[in-house]
Amino acid sequence: MSIYTQLVEREQNKNPIRVGVIGAGQMGFGMIAQIASIPGMVVAGISDINMDNALKAKKAFDEKASLPYEVFLSTSFKEVVNHPNVEVLVDATGVPEVGAKLAMECLMAKKHLVLLNVEIDITVGPLLHKLFSAANLMYTGSDGDEPASTFELYEFAKTMGFEVLVLGKGKNNKLRPEANPDSVGQEAKDRNMSAHMLASFADGTKTMAEMTLLSNATGFVADVRGMHGTAGHLNETVAQLRLKSDGGVLDKYGVVEYVDGLAPGVFAIIKAQSVGVADTMNYMMKVDRDHHILYRPFHLASLETPVTIARALLNRQAAITPIRQVSDTIAVSKKEIKAGERLDGIGGYCVRGVIESHEVTKENGLIPIGLIAGNCVAKRDIPNGTAITHDDVAIDTTTTVWKLRQLQEELLG
Repeated sequence: MSIYTQLVEREQNKNPIRVGVIGAGQMGFGMIAQIASIPGMVVAGISDINMDNALKAKKAFDEKASLPYEVFLSTSFKEVVNHPNVEVLVDATGVPEVGAKLAMECLMAKKHLVLLNVEIDITVGPLLHKLFSAANLMYTGSDGDEPASTFELYEFAKTMGFEVLVLGKGKNNKLRPEANPDSVGQEAKDRNMSAHMLASFADGTKTMAEMTLLSNATGFVADVRGMHGTAGHLNETVAQLRLKSDGGVLDKYGVVEYVDGLAPGVFAIIKAQSVGVADTMNYMMKVDRDHHILYRPFHLASLETPVTIARALLNRQAAITPIRQVSDTIAVSKKEIKAGERLDGIGGYCVRGVIESHEVTKENGLIPIGLIAGNCVAKRDIPNGTAITHDDVAIDTTTTVWKLRQLQEELLG
């Protein structure tokens, strides 16, 4: 039975999936508005630190909902998690520390969790996935976000028997490594976005985090720290993302990448395992080459999250989950930081994220950007562009995300 058919059945039985949403900003609002048009699913609770955001999202749901439902609102995510009418939570905050606390609250309340918070997933996702699985609860990333959309292509290709060489996404905007909330402030206002969110897009952190999650779900790695970030469309991408010995930029295959020019799409570069299959691929794709690119020219972000919710609760299927900590998004300074200065986190003024292998992260004492939280203070002057280590900063070890990361290291390595 299809997901849609199952949802229609839930609608007819007046037994909708009851969703609680934490974070009613751009992503959360869009998802809440979308759920209103989906059969067999309702928004049962909304939490945002800004009650006006929650009220606006509730209004969008109420205007279109086919099954009227009393939506519980609160500025406390704990109240929504523990509300008896909520059975699955969506983390749309994008804040690692909030994500860590929310995940633990969901575990205690025995509620399923769907993540639009890639930032917490790349920091302690392997541990959280195991904890939720042990509790017989669903833990999953979201369809519509680039990691899951690319993972879908990966699963498709592997199921068909292709060799997968490269997985990646198009970057939505030009890389501006030193972007901060001030430098993107007007642009954010014009686009009705949070300045911190836009800064995390512009400085590359979001792209690095997304490809880190994809790495942790597939075992693929970045070819070099930060990836190559080539430019071009489909033909150029296939030509550039080859081994150096074949005229490309790569030292190896089995890598994640981002490309300027393919946004808002995602891709997988594959290779047929026999001449017969290669010939058929060339015929079907109107090309003549040994590598082929599977390309999804769009991703719909949080508008696709309800599909994840439905699959998770109806069929216990996840969109994407980490298998282990293969890669990290490490913190790199994006300005000169002075000794004694408090570092802000993702989308702020001090650091940006860059993908690196977990092995190198551990060997060199590098700090995952998700751990830059709470009262994190520089021990010494840190030049711009420095990959920050534990010798450079005093991490706040009282945060929930730090404690979970330590537990993950102890239990999973």
